[in-house]
Amino acid sequence: MATKIGMVSLGCAKNRVDAEMLLFTLKQEGFEIVADPAMSDVAIVNTCGFIEDAKQESIDEILELAELKKEGRIQAIIVTGCLAERYQTEILKELYEIDAVVGIGANSNIANIVREVLKGKKVEEFPDKLCLDINAPRLRSTPFYYAYLKIAEGCDNCCTYCAIPKIRGKFRSRKIEDIVEEAKGLVNNGVKELILIAQDTSRYGEDLYKKRMLPELLRELCKIDSNFYIRVLYCYPDRMTDELIDTIANEPKVLKYIDLPLQHASGKLLKRMNRHGDREVLTELINKLRTKIPNLTIRTTFITGFPGETEEDFTELSEFVRDMRFDRMGCFAYSPEEDTPAAEFPDQIDDEVKKHRRDIIMEQQAEIMAEKCESMIGKTIKVLFEGFDRYAECYYGRSSADAPEVDGKVFFTVEGKKPAVGDIIDVEITDYIDVDLIGEYKA
Repeated sequence: MATKIGMVSLGCAKNRVDAEMLLFTLKQEGFEIVADPAMSDVAIVNTCGFIEDAKQESIDEILELAELKKEGRIQAIIVTGCLAERYQTEILKELYEIDAVVGIGANSNIANIVREVLKGKKVEEFPDKLCLDINAPRLRSTPFYYAYLKIAEGCDNCCTYCAIPKIRGKFRSRKIEDIVEEAKGLVNNGVKELILIAQDTSRYGEDLYKKRMLPELLRELCKIDSNFYIRVLYCYPDRMTDELIDTIANEPKVLKYIDLPLQHASGKLLKRMNRHGDREVLTELINKLRTKIPNLTIRTTFITGFPGETEEDFTELSEFVRDMRFDRMGCFAYSPEEDTPAAEFPDQIDDEVKKHRRDIIMEQQAEIMAEKCESMIGKTIKVLFEGFDRYAECYYGRSSADAPEVDGKVFFTVEGKKPAVGDIIDVEITDYIDVDLIGEYKA
């Protein structure tokens, strides 16, 4: 019988794509992939190491599997991903139950590593990060109707709070023809929503083509002859050029949705973060985006409690959030990360203050979201049908304003013939709960 492999992949969609590449390699090498790691012979934890909460989630997952190993239900545990890359030999010392710790550059060798641990060997493998094959085939783990499409790996931005450049290496783009070829295969297999991801999608092409090429990539993807649409995540505000804005506005297949992580509104703090702009510059950009792209959904994120954030800085952020009325927003209390400049900055903020400020921003946004949801009542919107929620006892899907896993959903009843999963249907909105809309579909 084939050795069974189970995987838990944590963190962002970019990490998920890496997990899918690992699974493809293992399947090609004759291993059996199982959905539940508890039913596997070898369990792989593809970890996240971005912030403290994510690291703790990874550790908790490893410890849960360690209990299964003690009970004899699984034979070995392999740790891959960002936490493995970041802490390397420390992990095996601290968590003796682990059998292998694998850096991202060793992903293509995962089958041999599995064989080694099944022989009872402890494995540590950390080749150069650039050995990660960014064009490797993958075994998709998302529903058939949407797929993530990673267009670049690594990051050169070096924000002072972020360890990603150290973990993932320098920014490196895939070739346009390789991305288009993969996109064609995905669309031909029923994908209706291509979600473009990278640490910074708006930087795409700088390394390969010596200029930013995201607009050109979007235009090439839109030439694919099929009924699908494109969502763009992780654009940096200082790289939202007129060409990129016009491309998003004018290409029908590109959703009018921009994920624009702003992190703060205070120019002083943004400079300390090694980011660009200030409240005036960002306000001008947001207004420009909304003017040039009608019915645009803007998603953003902010950090509260960054070292040196004064009450005046926080008030400026609070007023900015209130004035801009973002369509989707997340806010996080600053987490000092080892080996980042910001962790050594003076004027660190008390944890309770950071969290209190975060809660205030999220309360403001909840009020804004309630008003936005209220304004949707009576309107009919396009929804991608995803399935039936047995807890809510109704059907659900997503609108163009909702990215999977990070935004809300649309819940609805069905009158007449039930649509097929992956269909795009018209839903009349009748109510809302929190950030989720409620409606009716009539066949």
